[in-house]
Amino acid sequence: MKLLFVADPLATFKTHKDSTFAMMREAARRGHELLACESAQLHWRQGGRVSARLLRLTLTGRSGYGVDDWYTAEALGETALADVDAVVMRKDPPFDSEYFYATHLLGRAEAEGARVFNSPRALRDHPEKLAILEFPQFIAPTLVTRSADDVRAFHAEQRDIILKPLDGMGGMGIFRVRDDGLNLGAILESLNRDGAETIMVQRYLPEIADGDKRILVIDGQPVPFCLARIPQGGEVRGNLAAGGKGVARPISARDREIAEAIGPVLAARGLLLVGLDVIGSCLTEINVTSPTCFQEITDQTGHDVAAQFITALEAACASH
Repeated sequence: MKLLFVADPLATFKTHKDSTFAMMREAARRGHELLACESAQLHWRQGGRVSARLLRLTLTGRSGYGVDDWYTAEALGETALADVDAVVMRKDPPFDSEYFYATHLLGRAEAEGARVFNSPRALRDHPEKLAILEFPQFIAPTLVTRSADDVRAFHAEQRDIILKPLDGMGGMGIFRVRDDGLNLGAILESLNRDGAETIMVQRYLPEIADGDKRILVIDGQPVPFCLARIPQGGEVRGNLAAGGKGVARPISARDREIAEAIGPVLAARGLLLVGLDVIGSCLTEINVTSPTCFQEITDQTGHDVAAQFITALEAACASH
């Protein structure tokens, strides 16, 4: 198959941990042709189809920390997305206006016959913070609001809370306010901007000390191991980007319960790959744009997450 990866610039890949690279390596091992472009290169012109200037990649077999010669590339010129076998959308967040526009171009490509994973419409319909609202039975006490008064009332009720922006990634902009309410006003000024921006507030979950678990769900089925991202050095954030330590472990019965309830629902909407974030027994986030942690789980457990994903991708393409 010809597999097109719409991704961040190849020069930015950290191949020792990059999940998109793991996908590419497994696809190449199976004999699939690797193509790549950036979302900025997608375009459409009247009378034509959604196209991009593609690169054909050949992997060199080199990878690891600091390795930048992991591929060679051949420029193919203009290619319609409908002329490849699968388009894998792996552009990292933030989900800003340009990401939004890219999903519309990818949606147009779908209408022209392209197979896109994850589905562009599903990417738009499942903002990563707000998607949990569909599954309230699995989440901690949560408030979404633009009102500072609502936040203060929620804090008075819960006493220990986490505040986060809706468009954050990698743990950016996450604050904890304890029972004493110290700095709540300043944090609200920063995040809420006098009611101009909607934020999410949740009860603080002390189980974060044991890790913010990333549970990968592929075609509705949970990967049997998760990556617990454990905060370090007094941090409240377990995100790897914020210095968290990643420890792979088998998923718990509660993790499986959550994944098996949510996974098939999202898979039916075109979300082939989902990353669920769970702290303790509570779902905190549903990641759909570019879920990661493939290599960390594989390296520590031997379970080949990339192989599971490429198998699911092959099956999805065959069923179209």
